[in-house]
Amino acid sequence: AAMVIAAALLTGCMPGVLAPTPSPAASATRSAAPGPSTPPTPTPSPQATPVLLGTLAASDRLAIVDPDARTPVLDVVTVGRAPWGVAATAETAFVATAEGLAVVDLASRERTALVPYLHGAQLPPPGSDGFGEYRDGGLGIALSPDGTRAYVAVHRWPDPAWLEVFDVEQGAFTGSAEVGVRPFDVLADPEGEWVATVDHDSYTVSLVDTATLAVDQVEIAPFGNFGFAGWEKPHYAALTDDGRIALPYQGLVMVLLDPATGETQRVEASANSHQHGVATAPDGRLVSAGTGPFGKATGGPNVSFLDPSDGDEVVVPLARPHETVAIWQPDADDDWEAVLAGGFTRDGWWDGLTLVDPAGSIREVPLEGRPQHVVSATLPAIAP
Repeated sequence: AAMVIAAALLTGCMPGVLAPTPSPAASATRSAAPGPSTPPTPTPSPQATPVLLGTLAASDRLAIVDPDARTPVLDVVTVGRAPWGVAATAETAFVATAEGLAVVDLASRERTALVPYLHGAQLPPPGSDGFGEYRDGGLGIALSPDGTRAYVAVHRWPDPAWLEVFDVEQGAFTGSAEVGVRPFDVLADPEGEWVATVDHDSYTVSLVDTATLAVDQVEIAPFGNFGFAGWEKPHYAALTDDGRIALPYQGLVMVLLDPATGETQRVEASANSHQHGVATAPDGRLVSAGTGPFGKATGGPNVSFLDPSDGDEVVVPLARPHETVAIWQPDADDDWEAVLAGGFTRDGWWDGLTLVDPAGSIREVPLEGRPQHVVSATLPAIAP
């Protein structure tokens, strides 16, 4: 009906339609051709909106944020208890929560499904509120390059952790592979051949073949494996421009893992801060969040901009620790900033995002709920 009405309105703007009928005298003295008219004003094409998506780990919500807007928090969406990782296509966000995988329609900004895991979380233990880094349920998440599958790391203590495969079209989990202990992060091969989990407490990276779900586990422990008591563990990772998996350790070493061969390279660093999140910047530098003095790291909170090709590093001190890192670049021609989520998993977290440009300029965006994982995304264009 709307299309019929729109067509009728458009027709009404065309020359000669619904014009008064000329009198016989006028017809004899003027041309029968219609006179000039003003063409209809074209409707502007709807534009997609660059945003940040941030999981609010102390709640059950996902935040949609435009850090450049007068009111940065555009919306919050209920997704499920204690959300951790988030990944998104052009239309849909997928959020790993303690309860299951939340599917969020980015156009309507509503959760459309909450799918239980194959290896479902147990009830929180007595005295626990079911939040924080030790809770059962979904942790890291990544999408296949074509967006048809979501890979979710599911922690269930003391059972093994699992990488579960979610078929987007079916809306169901279709397979799983056993991986390391407490997989904070998941990365997907841009060619679609493997998925990797970053296994915090087993000091490993689990490389999972996407066709067979066979697992090849590589220990990454540049300072030694000290078990649960150690601080020199992997947390998050990023893919470098040459396809290697970059893992920051204590602001002292960046380990580059070749997923094809299992070979590693060490790049010495000087940030000297217990590092969690990391992201690859548009210029190829690795941006890491330093949380402060833990284990071998003795310096304060900071953000590091490290060039893995030559070890050149710029370190910017920060007032507070952070958990994960994303890149904010609304347009390919714009300058970029690193975005750090304030929801550090231990004491010292804060309710906000910190944006730091490569020159060291800092700005903050308040975001209540302990922002855990932040990623860049795009809200789909909606026709008026």
